[in-house]
Amino acid sequence: MPPSYPVTFSVDYPERQLNRLTTFFRIFTVIPIAIVAALLPGSEIAANAEGTGLAFSSVFVGASFIVFPIVLILLFRKKYPRWWYDWNLELLRFLNRIGVYVALMDDEYPSTDEQQAVHLDFAYPDAEQLQRGMPLVKWLLAIPHYIVLFFLYIGVFFAVIGAWFAILFTGRYPRGIFKFVEGTIRWSNRVYGYAFTLVTDEYPPFRLSP
Repeated sequence: MPPSYPVTFSVDYPERQLNRLTTFFRIFTVIPIAIVAALLPGSEIAANAEGTGLAFSSVFVGASFIVFPIVLILLFRKKYPRWWYDWNLELLRFLNRIGVYVALMDDEYPSTDEQQAVHLDFAYPDAEQLQRGMPLVKWLLAIPHYIVLFFLYIGVFFAVIGAWFAILFTGRYPRGIFKFVEGTIRWSNRVYGYAFTLVTDEYPPFRLSP
């Protein structure tokens, strides 16, 4: 197995019957929590988040990641304030719970603070180990990933439609589709950790697996 990337992501596969009713109306049941996320400070940058296509949930909501201040503080002070790290990590976890719920991978309503079936983590970075000038170019170096993710999310769209029908008829999420959607979201979180939350200088791998 390849070594684990510093940004880790997984979703517990539901070994049970999923709720057919909430699955059928998922596009409507997600609206209240999407509104909560959209009302977070900085929701005016939603268009930028949507343009990257990196966080699956950012298609539905926008929220404020601390990015540009981190670029400046790393560049001039070689520091990464702990509360900025905590905010970005918890916000990304929250948005991923919404994204996983929309992708029908879990029928438990997204919590604002509990991890539930969605596990996202990355270690607090040692700013002294991060290269000073890299935050200025990481978003550019990640362009090949944006291209691949664009096509992967097209596949995810149709995969979730297939999963929707499967759940309505069988109550179960096809495991192969689940792994594909999970892997795509994992990939996008790695890119986000590298290019935007700036918690690692290790270039993201081109793979769906952990």
